[in-house]
Amino acid sequence: METITTPSGIEIAFDRYVGGDAGTVILIGGAFSFRKFPKMVELAERLANEYRLTVINYDRRGRGDSSDSPGVYNVDNEIDDIAALVDAVGGSAALFGWSAGAGLALLAAASGRIPGITRVVAFEPPFVVDHENFVPPADLDVTLHALIAADRRSEVVRFYMTKGMGMPRAFAAIMRFTPMWKDLLATSSASAHDWAIMGPYMRGAALDAADWAGVTVPTLVMSGEKSGALLRTGARAIAAALPNARHRELAKLSHNPNIAIMAPAAGEFLTGTAEYADWAPSTTERA
Repeated sequence: METITTPSGIEIAFDRYVGGDAGTVILIGGAFSFRKFPKMVELAERLANEYRLTVINYDRRGRGDSSDSPGVYNVDNEIDDIAALVDAVGGSAALFGWSAGAGLALLAAASGRIPGITRVVAFEPPFVVDHENFVPPADLDVTLHALIAADRRSEVVRFYMTKGMGMPRAFAAIMRFTPMWKDLLATSSASAHDWAIMGPYMRGAALDAADWAGVTVPTLVMSGEKSGALLRTGARAIAAALPNARHRELAKLSHNPNIAIMAPAAGEFLTGTAEYADWAPSTTERA
């Protein structure tokens, strides 16, 4: 484990996987994710070993071995954390974001505050752009922040899963009997950071391309053919709103992805191999 301290005093913990000379990518997890989550570790290992990338797999603030800013939930702070990581690895890096982490990666690129971002991969950012499936309550943060402040972690997990992510109540109830329940509890308070990122874009309204005009670097938006309609619709919508993006829908992939399927699509794009050697935006592709 390595650490850096951001200008605001947050300690960010990360693991560095050195694969070769193909560049650096920073992995950004989503809700309830942390750097030791097995699929994040597998993704980091595959991108390093098979695509010669140096991979930075970090704990976002409030997770794992990173510190937090309790009661302060602002996406700009997390963009500052990413900026500090980019500086720490030499000033240049691509971003790979998963779920809410994909939303954060896109917002970081759109901000214009991190000129060293070279490319972005966004896997199923949970944009809610219509009322066809699920729309979280607009005041979700009021209840969420109160539960976090009271340290009612089990309730935080159930509330965010059902009201913030649209999971069926029965599924959320079953989670407490799984081995991952302790990890969900440990990262529960960080869900407020995820809502700060995604909340404004989960209102059931179309995305405004002007909000994303700053994402000028090549961007690959990925979704899984087996994922729900909400996530697939959101992926297509953000790809269409970005000025320099492609969307790929991968067969046999879901929001709980098979890394052996996901990693090649991401690795080929991040290293500019094969079809990505001569980059040009295009419409949805299926693979």
